Amino acid sequence: MRKTIYLDHSATTPVEPAVFAAMTPYLTEKFGNASSIHSFGRDARAAVDEARDTIASSVGASAAEIHFTSGGTEADNLAVLGAARANRDRGDHIVTCATEHHAVLESCKRLEEEGFRVTYLPVDSEGLFDPSDVASAITDRTILVSIMHVNNEIGVIHPISIIGRSASERGVLFHTDAVQSFGVLRVDVDRLNVDLLSASAHKIYGPKGAGFLYVRSGVRIEPLQFGGGQERERRPGTENVAGIVGLGAAAELALSQIETTPPRLAALRDYLIDSILSRFPDAHVNGHRQLRAPGNANISFAGVEGEILLLNLDLEGIAASSGSACTAGSTHASHVLTALQLSPELARGSLRLTVGRGTTKEDIDEALVALETIVGRLRE
Repeated sequence: MRKTIYLDHSATTPVEPAVFAAMTPYLTEKFGNASSIHSFGRDARAAVDEARDTIASSVGASAAEIHFTSGGTEADNLAVLGAARANRDRGDHIVTCATEHHAVLESCKRLEEEGFRVTYLPVDSEGLFDPSDVASAITDRTILVSIMHVNNEIGVIHPISIIGRSASERGVLFHTDAVQSFGVLRVDVDRLNVDLLSASAHKIYGPKGAGFLYVRSGVRIEPLQFGGGQERERRPGTENVAGIVGLGAAAELALSQIETTPPRLAALRDYLIDSILSRFPDAHVNGHRQLRAPGNANISFAGVEGEILLLNLDLEGIAASSGSACTAGSTHASHVLTALQLSPELARGSLRLTVGRGTTKEDIDEALVALETIVGRLRE
């Protein structure tokens, strides 16, 4: 059987065996509704409460500030739409970045349709901007700033704590999409100066369909859904108990490895990037080389269509992506690469390779051999 090599960990990760084991009882014998008052419900409620405590501890928050969602997209929507609508009496202006995840950008577009004004900060050729740009963009009408911690496509890390301090000094709420950083980098809500923070389980070896939104005590947000009193009436609906348990277990496991796993991934990432550049001198690294997530390598190859490159890699058993998994199948150029002002040729030839806990140097070497063969063949 042909070996497969998975280099798409920014899209999703496999569920760790320990996480799956923690979830299993809540899919079988402990299947109760956490809102029920009988023993089945009490067991489920206790599991949800324990996971909430774990998540809160992992980001330096209180349990009352953690609200479970179906994932990062819902958490982003709830943060941006909910905070803006709840605070409209204070202003109507929002500041974000041109390279944000679509969950934030589309929420901002919806708010524009409702009469809000949005400033989309541009980035430089490495995907970064000066934190002072945020401070300069804030006006007396600004009520929310939303800047992601780590970009999901090119992996650049933004100076969230500095941005959050600027927002706080002006009395403006600050939200960060931490889907690509939670469990990979140290995330502390006070150190980062955030009022709202989104994260997801399936990026950290937990299940799909589970995530959370941190909402600092005292911050007003409006719910997007109605019909129940769960999650302090901010996210009603029967809790995904098994998913929430899996999120808590995955977060606990990630935190226990935070000193060892990221440096190993960074070393693999650098080896991968350096090896590609040595084989393809005309390849272009997208995003800052140092200020990037430990596992992210985003490279553009001139003269090659990214989608065709992906299909050929897949035929060789190698999984990668050309951008965000949430926009797979789109015929439009990546908005992130467009914001970097890449030439159309380089933007079309992008490849995102993201390593994970199970990735080995041997995996990378095999992928490099296949990549060299495929790119050479496609260029011919």
